[in-house]
Amino acid sequence: MSDALKAVMHGFFAQRDHTDGIHETALPDLALMRSTTSGMPNHVLYRPALCFVVQGAKQVMLGEDVLHYRENQALVVNVEMPGIGRVTRASAREPYMAIHLAFDMGLLREAQAMVPAPAKRQPERATGMFVDTFDDALVDCMLRLVRLLDTPAHIPALYPLLAREIFYRMLTGPTGAWVGAMVLPDTHTQRIAEAIHQLRTDFTRAVRVEDLAAVAGMSPSSFHQHFKAVTSVSPLQFQKNLRLLEARRLMVTEDAAVASAAYRVGYESASQFSREYTRMFGAAPKRDAEVLREAFRRDGTALLV
Repeated sequence: MSDALKAVMHGFFAQRDHTDGIHETALPDLALMRSTTSGMPNHVLYRPALCFVVQGAKQVMLGEDVLHYRENQALVVNVEMPGIGRVTRASAREPYMAIHLAFDMGLLREAQAMVPAPAKRQPERATGMFVDTFDDALVDCMLRLVRLLDTPAHIPALYPLLAREIFYRMLTGPTGAWVGAMVLPDTHTQRIAEAIHQLRTDFTRAVRVEDLAAVAGMSPSSFHQHFKAVTSVSPLQFQKNLRLLEARRLMVTEDAAVASAAYRVGYESASQFSREYTRMFGAAPKRDAEVLREAFRRDGTALLV
C-alpha cells in the first residue's frame, strides 16, 4: 500500500519537474510537500491539520518537547500554535514526501456524529500536537485522496466522503479521543482553542491571563496550567511568538521595514523587538528577512507551511 502511494506521489511531483517545496492542489485543504534535503529549523504557525509522511522523516519542537514522525506516521495538530519544524531525513534518491490535509471542522463533526460510542475525554496531559501511526486502512485513504487529484470533476462529490472516512477512522483509532477533542464540547482542547482564537484576533494588545481564562471558562491558575499543557508555552510566550512570526511575514511578503513591522505587531521599542527577534530566529530582523525574502521570491514557499 505504501509503495503504491509513493509511486503516485512521485508521479505528482514529476509533473512539476520534481520541484522541492509545498505544492497546492485542486483541493483547498490539501497540499503535497517534497524536499531532497534535510533542512534548517523553520519557525511556523501550525494550524489544525494532519501531516502524513509518505517517505522520509521530520521533527517538530514545541518549547522543550520534540516530536519525531516518519513514514506511515502523521503529525496531528488540533489547535493553532507556533512551532519549529525540520525535515530530518531526505535525499535526492529518497526525497521527503508528505501529505498536508487541513481539518474541515464541519466534516470532522459529521464524522464524530457517526462514531458508534462517544469518544472518551482526552487525557489531562494531552497536547495540541501528537503523532499518530496510520494503519493500512488509513494509508489506503491517503492513496485514494491523492489519486482523486487525477479526476478533478469528481472532487466535489467524492472529497467530502473521503475526508469523512479519514476523520472517522482517526476518531475510532487509538488517538480518537484527542482528535475528537477538537469538536466535542467542553474539552480542554476546545476551551484552549477559544482562548487562542481570542489571542489571534488581536495579538497586538497586551495579554491579560484573566481575560483569556474567562474566555476559556477556567480560573486563571487552571487556565495557565492547561494552556501550557496544550501548547507547551505560557500565554505570554505564545503571544510573543505570534507577534514575531507575524512581523517576519510582514517583512518577507510585504517588504515591511523592521521598525514598521515591529510597530504593527504591537512593539513600542524597536530595540526590544530586535533583541527578541534575534533570540527566536537566530539572526537580526533585517538580515533574516533578506534571506527569506529571496527564498520566497524564488519558490513562493517560505513561511507557508
